[in-house]
Amino acid sequence: MNRIFLDANVLFTAAHNPHGKAALVIELAERGRWEVYTSTFALVEAGRNLQRKFPETLPALESMKTALELSSHHEGVPQLAGLSEKDQPIFRAALACGATHLLTGDIRDFGRFMNRPRETHGVRIQTTAEYLAEYIA
Repeated sequence: MNRIFLDANVLFTAAHNPHGKAALVIELAERGRWEVYTSTFALVEAGRNLQRKFPETLPALESMKTALELSSHHEGVPQLAGLSEKDQPIFRAALACGATHLLTGDIRDFGRFMNRPRETHGVRIQTTAEYLAEYIA
């Protein structure tokens, strides 16, 4: 079973657009299709951005928490060489929980690592749309 780690921007999108692809990933996890993880770091970032831009969607983020398992980055988990320091906690938390996939919309920082699991310690980094196109038949 796939174990998916959700970046803050995916959580933000799922809360802001409950009928979109990011929300579908969480909904399908609730139905047992795969496991979804995130980190406190990502939840705080998503909440901060929602508070600033769409505060009315904060209850949606809160309700998603029941579907999410939490992981955290910790010492001993390798960093991803070449990834910005601000994104290391996300990658390391994904690695720490044994994620098969890290879903993100952050093409600027993660783009050169996408779909290169041999270079990313076995984690396939993808956009939500890429993941769904590949895994929903």
